[in-house]
Amino acid sequence: MIKDLFLLVAELKQEVAELHSEVKDLKSQLGKTSKNSNKPPSSDGYRKAAKLPKEKHSKGGQKGHKGNTLKFSNEVDIVLKHEPGACICGSRVDPSSIYLKEIRQVFDLPEPKLEVLEHQVFEGACSCCGKKVSGSFPEAVKGPVQYGSGVKALVGLLSNQSHLSYAQISSIFKELFGYKINGSTLLKINRDYYKQLNSSIEIIQSKLKKSSVNHFDETGLRVQGKNHWLHTASNEFYTHLFVHANRGKKALDSEESLLPSYYGRAIHDSWSSYFSYNNCSHGLCGAHIVRELEGLIEQGSKWAKKMQALLLYVLVFTRKNEGVFKDLNWVDRHYDRICQLAQKEEPLPIKTSKLGRLKRTKGRNLLERLEKHQLSVLAFAYYPEVPFTNNLAERDIRPAKSKIKVAGCFRTFEGAQYYARIRAFISTCLKQGQNVFQQLKRVCSSESFLTDLITT
Repeated sequence: MIKDLFLLVAELKQEVAELHSEVKDLKSQLGKTSKNSNKPPSSDGYRKAAKLPKEKHSKGGQKGHKGNTLKFSNEVDIVLKHEPGACICGSRVDPSSIYLKEIRQVFDLPEPKLEVLEHQVFEGACSCCGKKVSGSFPEAVKGPVQYGSGVKALVGLLSNQSHLSYAQISSIFKELFGYKINGSTLLKINRDYYKQLNSSIEIIQSKLKKSSVNHFDETGLRVQGKNHWLHTASNEFYTHLFVHANRGKKALDSEESLLPSYYGRAIHDSWSSYFSYNNCSHGLCGAHIVRELEGLIEQGSKWAKKMQALLLYVLVFTRKNEGVFKDLNWVDRHYDRICQLAQKEEPLPIKTSKLGRLKRTKGRNLLERLEKHQLSVLAFAYYPEVPFTNNLAERDIRPAKSKIKVAGCFRTFEGAQYYARIRAFISTCLKQGQNVFQQLKRVCSSESFLTDLITT
């Protein structure tokens, strides 16, 4: 009986250990937020906290910030004069005594209407030989009735910057101008932009390939009822976007991808497909690592707390010293010491089956990644031009989520391609400080916007 009880106790201990491990995993899943995992900030609800230390500023507007307060304009379209009426005694005011007391301006929109521009071609006979000679329509005027560049530019803005659906755009035109544009016409406008922007996108790609630092990222995109991926390569001046059915190597090896022919430093998350390219250097997003470390800290990890403190200390120091950390040997020593501590703290991989990989804890996976890619993790400390996060790329692909939420999924793969190219053009214009509406009008007129771009 005692022997049986000992066996029962051993079985119960093993079962309790397994249940304890399962409960720990479930608690970890329930406690995930954008602060301690890769979950999006939208999943946090209304209570959101800053994930990284921010630079302190004095109260009021930041130094060098240009305000957008409405100011008096020197160009006035309509002047309404309000002259004094009769005095309270019943007499009229002397006209010679009237003077301007005060001015107030109201900025408003005129009644919206479509301007109809009619092109007339005339024909006449030559005074010498009698041969008939006729005028010609401008190159952009190809049909008997068509929409102009202003309408097309507004459609491009509403569809690819405001992310409205074709039905919503059609409704807006009906309410404002009395003309309901067909969905097929709206699709054709985006298709024409896709073709006309081909040369501009090629130049954007060439600029990015020459850049010393680029950001890379990808996000899911619903196309034809299936999951696709929107990939980006960007820097502070240019944005390139493309859609592919795959997330990993197939997409990154495709013709539209820049990675195979890029020789600068690629900033990205820890997606393994990026590390297969040895032609470029790498830099890992520190924000992702800090969030993963935070998840381990909440589970009682000591080494994760030390590593997070080290990374944030180096980040704050480099910000205060224009991106330079003088004692890099100190950083490497502390980094290695923390990794050695983690080796003792994290359990070793275990074999759960005859086939397959060894089972590792999340802490062990992160530790192995930090040891393997130490140069990429600390690239922001080694090189002043390398940023700590990959936020720039994430900001460039975030509008696609708004497009999906507002307009729904893309019904065709071609429609997703149209959006990606036009959105990349709009993003580049915004980074360059260009007026997007005017640049879209110039594209309709076959005028290249690239002469206005910063060539950095």
